[in-house]
Amino acid sequence: MQRYLDYVRYEKRLAERTCTLYALDLEKLARCAAEAGMPLLQLQSAHIRRSVAQMHAAGRSGRGIALILSGWRSFFRWAVRQGLVAHNPVQGVRAPRAPRPLPKALGVDEAVLLADFAQPAADPWLEARDAAMVELLYGSGLRVGELAGLDVAASPEAERQGRGWIDLQAGEVQVWGKGGKRRSVPMGAAAQQALQAWLALRTAPFAHGAVDAALFLGRRGKRLTTQSIWARVRQRSQQAGLPSAVHPHMLRHSFASHVLQSSGDLRAVQELLGHASIASTQVYTRLDFQHLAKVYDAAHPRARRKP
Repeated sequence: MQRYLDYVRYEKRLAERTCTLYALDLEKLARCAAEAGMPLLQLQSAHIRRSVAQMHAAGRSGRGIALILSGWRSFFRWAVRQGLVAHNPVQGVRAPRAPRPLPKALGVDEAVLLADFAQPAADPWLEARDAAMVELLYGSGLRVGELAGLDVAASPEAERQGRGWIDLQAGEVQVWGKGGKRRSVPMGAAAQQALQAWLALRTAPFAHGAVDAALFLGRRGKRLTTQSIWARVRQRSQQAGLPSAVHPHMLRHSFASHVLQSSGDLRAVQELLGHASIASTQVYTRLDFQHLAKVYDAAHPRARRKP
């Protein structure tokens, strides 16, 4: 198990959060083997199916079970390549079918309201940083892990460690996404202005100390964590008066939905988001249709049913 976790962390260079989830999945697999009374590498498909049934009976959602099975499947796929097992016992085992929820996205007016929100009386350092984070999340559709992993500039160390960086002159963000795949994402004029304002203040509190190469810093001059970014975006959305708290991935969904509504170019949205499969991007066509259906219901005289 530890060899596999080292493989996904250092060879596949998956995000730290993903590696943590894989470790938790393997702990569940070890418990499954213990309950079956056999070594982990001798588990068969029948044991996996029994574990799936137990998780489902305990109330775990189909989506949650599917994610666990995906982690187990990847582990055994690696084990087959290493010659540790003859076949993958998770292959062919499926989670209970669950309805696929639509991603939550802000309307255009709400997204612009959040992006334009400013607090003149707030700490200028925090205000500049948080405004720049929101602009990049909504303006470039970054994942929160991609945002946290950005450096101020390109460097050999950033390349080695799979970190991205910004290029203000070119108006681009160089992102290391899932699976160690790099992509270039354009940043809008508003994001460039917000970043320039933040970079002018970024190192001010640390004039006499070492500063991390990270683009977004915490109070101690270290890279801001994904959890801190979630908390700051949520707080900022509440201060802006939005009806529901906003999280970073909601801004990514909003970016994708709004670009698709305006352009209709699904393949371009796939490239911007860094999706390996077009199927992952197609969910936004459902979101777009839902928006159109609401407009139709509200505006067409034949749309409303008589009581």
